[in-house]
Amino acid sequence: MLQVSRKFEYGLHAVTYLAMKGPEQVVTVKELAAEIGFSQVFLAKAMQSLNKAGITRSVQGVKGGYTLARPAEQITVADIGVAIEGEPHLMRCSQENCQCEIESNCTHKGYMLNLQKRIYDLLAETTVAVLLERYL
Repeated sequence: MLQVSRKFEYGLHAVTYLAMKGPEQVVTVKELAAEIGFSQVFLAKAMQSLNKAGITRSVQGVKGGYTLARPAEQITVADIGVAIEGEPHLMRCSQENCQCEIESNCTHKGYMLNLQKRIYDLLAETTVAVLLERYL
């Protein structure tokens, strides 16, 4: 069935951890990895993607690390997913260069595109602040 990638999981955990620490707290990848229980090397790659997308901000220097670039109320789970994985595509025909051999007569394309939209909408309406409030 559907499964999110480890990199997305790492990114989601990292962003929620940074949100719990607060906007002024700079956290190293080493601390993030130790607290969350993830591979430091793999987490560093997720953090680069989040930083590039403007979700986190890197702080250079001896006391360097990461902090959130904007408030948790302004970061959605969809933002994190797109930063880590790119735009969502549940099936081949939802991509621009569809290479599905049955696309022209597929009876499920409409349903699958609707499913993809509903999943994305759920991710887009869920902020990191909501995750912290409801699920932690």
